[in-house]
Amino acid sequence: MKTILTGFIFGLLTLGACNNPQPKSDAAQQESQPEMAADEESSADEDSKSERPSPPRKATGTLGDMSVEINYSSPKVKGRSIWGGLVPYGEVWRTGANEATTISFSKTALVEGKKLAAGKYSLFTIPGEEKWTVIFNSVAEQWGAYEYDKSKDALRVEVTPRAIDEHVESMEFIVADGKVTLRWEKLEVPVSVATAE
Repeated sequence: MKTILTGFIFGLLTLGACNNPQPKSDAAQQESQPEMAADEESSADEDSKSERPSPPRKATGTLGDMSVEINYSSPKVKGRSIWGGLVPYGEVWRTGANEATTISFSKTALVEGKKLAAGKYSLFTIPGEEKWTVIFNSVAEQWGAYEYDKSKDALRVEVTPRAIDEHVESMEFIVADGKVTLRWEKLEVPVSVATAE
């Protein structure tokens, strides 16, 4: 009788354990989760980069027989006051976001009629209500304008901005028709560029 009773109690305990399993430890729960494949991790990293507020962009083009390439980070308007607000007048601007914008010429160029040797430059500007100063600085790789050094300027030219009817939400550069043109919000800033002969 005692053996039967012991077996009965043991059976009840076993049944209860099956119906109410103990929670897994954190380590066990992690082991039960499928591991993310290396290429999925890489993809996730790329997605986070592409979702940056001011994503990296590139503009390329050919002016005559000269190649031009511009690398920049493209900020958005997001309903903000840009000119004279987010981008102050009369101050050196990185002409984009994050790292300073860079521009490369495959040959010696004529920029607004002035010679500029082939090579890679950081591209800064000083916006104004009626005139902009466009700066080609010989230190190509730098963050923003924090370490901008005027003594390293290779060339400065003055250009005239103009209002446009369309709204350009994300800042962009266009290389075409003998010009490098910056466009953002309701403004464009064209800079004439040609191959030096």
